[in-house]
Amino acid sequence: MKKRFLSGLLTAVLVASTLVGCGGQQGTKSNGSDAGSQEAKELDGEITFWHSFTQGPRLEVIQKAADNFMQENPKVKINIETFSWGDFYTKWTTGLASGNVPDMSTALPSHVVEMMDSEAIIPVDDLIDDIGRDRFAKTALSEGEKDGKCYSIPLYSHAQVMWYRKDLLEAANLEVPKTWDEFATAAKALTKDGVYGCSFPCGSNDLMATRFLNFYVRSAGGSLLTDDLKANLTSKEAIDGINFWLDIYKNCSPKDSVNYAVLDQANLYYQGKTAFDFNSGFQISGVKTNSPDLIDQISCAPLPKIKVDDPDYGAETSNIPMVVWANSKHPEICKAFMKTLYDTDTYTEFLAATPVGMLPAITGISDTEKYKSNETIQKFASEEKIIEDAVQRGTAIGFEHGPSVQAGLLTSQGIIEGMFQDIITNGTDVKTAAKAAEDKLNEIFASVQ
Repeated sequence: MKKRFLSGLLTAVLVASTLVGCGGQQGTKSNGSDAGSQEAKELDGEITFWHSFTQGPRLEVIQKAADNFMQENPKVKINIETFSWGDFYTKWTTGLASGNVPDMSTALPSHVVEMMDSEAIIPVDDLIDDIGRDRFAKTALSEGEKDGKCYSIPLYSHAQVMWYRKDLLEAANLEVPKTWDEFATAAKALTKDGVYGCSFPCGSNDLMATRFLNFYVRSAGGSLLTDDLKANLTSKEAIDGINFWLDIYKNCSPKDSVNYAVLDQANLYYQGKTAFDFNSGFQISGVKTNSPDLIDQISCAPLPKIKVDDPDYGAETSNIPMVVWANSKHPEICKAFMKTLYDTDTYTEFLAATPVGMLPAITGISDTEKYKSNETIQKFASEEKIIEDAVQRGTAIGFEHGPSVQAGLLTSQGIIEGMFQDIITNGTDVKTAAKAAEDKLNEIFASVQ
């Protein structure tokens, strides 16, 4: 299975480059012993930790935690390297063949499925049990589960919601949109005076166009994958969604957004240049840093629906996990260090690096005085509740059918982004471009089965 998946995965990575646009513990020193007994031994060794917390505050908290751990364990050295999510995916997939992977890392849920299928990571059930399995949401743990074993441990959670500018809506005498039609009308009305109603991003090095299309398709009761895990870009829901976002691009978005990645998109809202955007609570810290005078003018609402009386839904929840790599010579160090990140003081400090942006993945934190005393959490308490509700309702993109390699490839290959670029730049017919993208994805899916 491993060789077949690696061959298919490398094929998928090569395809993507042309577009650019819970098994046993292998190689471990401790054979299933719990994390607590590991800590009882003197830790000795060097590990490398890859993470994607590139923003200053989060990076600083992680480094501080590593420094404290090394001080308490003088024979341990932790080397930390940071990569954007896009660079991380490329680095670990291409590094599998050569063994150039870390001892431990963060990941996206879609990455974890691919990692499990390639036998690249080991179970962390002992660590989860040591922290307290009942403190984690079952759905979050299930994203890294295979054959009854858990290969990832959730570090924090967040979900996508609709962010808007209160002052702009009030000045235009507009209500907060509840449907996509209302959203489009408001976004078009607010595209003036140097402000865009909503930027539509479709840079081929990121998953943003896939994310936005998924919002619409999920709201219509559809999915970007069929029940038998085939790409589903030619359904009525998908075609309607493609046309919806093309209309937003044409009438409400900067033309350069055809090449935007996640930070390009977010920066527009951070700087007060867009009226609407879709993101998690990370928007708050971004606006506070870039445009503090606007911090009182931002808020969020649930994702729009097709019809106002449609049921509430969640389109995208992210439970960001950590994993231990199978080639690590010191999994016991990795697990011991991971455990310290959940210590109440350290964990609360980590979450406070991006308050409301990162919600606790374990119980017993959000009700502490230290957590509740954070000024941003107090100020945006209603927004936090909206995001918490979305977390409970949603899944990772494509995971509505359960964790799958196909769901991971759906978001990592840039094919939907390339489809939108083809339509926008080359004028290709929507249905023609959608069918071509669907076929391309299914070809990649077949290569890893």
